[in-house]
Amino acid sequence: MTRKILTALVLVATCVEIGWALEPDEILVIVNSDYPASVRLARYYCEKRGLPPQRIVPVSLGPQLRDSIGRDDYEKRLAHPIRRVLTTREDLSSIKCLLTTYGIPLAVGPRKPLSASEARLKELRRAQEQETEAIEQLEANGLGESPEHKERSRRRAWLQMELSRIMGAETGASVDSELSLVLFGAYELYRWQPNLLRSGAPQAIKTLMVCRLDGTDYGIAKGLVDKAIAAETDGLKGNAYIDSRGIVSDTAYGYYDQSLRNLAQLIRSRAALPVTEETTGALFAPGSCPQTALYCGWYSVRRYVDAFDFVEGAVGFHIASFEAQGLHDPNGSAWCTAMLRDGITATLGPVAEPYLHAFPEPQAFFGELLEGRCLVEAFYRTKPFNSWQLVLIGDPLYRPFKQR
Repeated sequence: MTRKILTALVLVATCVEIGWALEPDEILVIVNSDYPASVRLARYYCEKRGLPPQRIVPVSLGPQLRDSIGRDDYEKRLAHPIRRVLTTREDLSSIKCLLTTYGIPLAVGPRKPLSASEARLKELRRAQEQETEAIEQLEANGLGESPEHKERSRRRAWLQMELSRIMGAETGASVDSELSLVLFGAYELYRWQPNLLRSGAPQAIKTLMVCRLDGTDYGIAKGLVDKAIAAETDGLKGNAYIDSRGIVSDTAYGYYDQSLRNLAQLIRSRAALPVTEETTGALFAPGSCPQTALYCGWYSVRRYVDAFDFVEGAVGFHIASFEAQGLHDPNGSAWCTAMLRDGITATLGPVAEPYLHAFPEPQAFFGELLEGRCLVEAFYRTKPFNSWQLVLIGDPLYRPFKQR
């Protein structure tokens, strides 16, 4: 009996792992039919990766290259057409991944304020003022660490969150992260929703993986495909550069900094790549990182340091806010923009303030790649949230360590 149970568990685990192995015919490519470069890029990708033309879904978003789209337009012109196609075409029942292309906006705006009476808003604001006054009085009396102070601080924070939720604050997101839940039906638009694929659950939970081919121009977006295929063919070669800050604490900053240090050890033990670490508050200096194959580090907000000579197939990201903003600005200094311009093959970043805990843990994300998983699988197995701020840029099928 025990042997039969063990066999059954192995079979279940194997089925879940097989369910994660993304195939080309499980990708749906989304194009802006009003923007010729978007259509051209989709056709090029399908040709290179062996997708049939029926895997291209056109949406009409206008002839201009836009970074953002309003919430109403997103629902009417983007989410609704994609949802309709996915739920009415039998040949698309196996789709696991959406690929957005150059010409599809990056960010979707906030929702409108919720219906709430002026009396309710006044009540919340007055309660918040009362908690603030009480907290200040406790601090004046030397009771800043008392249980009452902590409880009133929590109460004030909750009141602020409730006001923000009603008014529609922090309800914007990246288009791609919102599209992950396009089959979910109604869900609350305030901050984030948990990424249910992070647990490795089967696809029946209706979460779609979403990736993007994009950059400051068409040539950069197209090059993401070419460089990924070249690296898969020849093998990813070069150096790994990991930039931690020497933080040792029980805070989230200490946790992510330790993950960077763990990542350096993981690469040394699992990949035939030399590893160079920067373990102080400084960043890698300009020109100091030749033949960069892997990079992860922090913390310089929207101020890229040109330290890297990226090889074909290079993967990396910088942990900081707003790094995917201005992705189409040819002179942009955000890390996603500049790294794509400098030749990186795959990266990720936020379109707005994401908060630190929204990023994939570096050790976990690169660990999935080292296991031989493709780019989009590694991302969705490790990113915490959907309906939030991150975007993944690169060929979703790219497997930098395919040989494993």
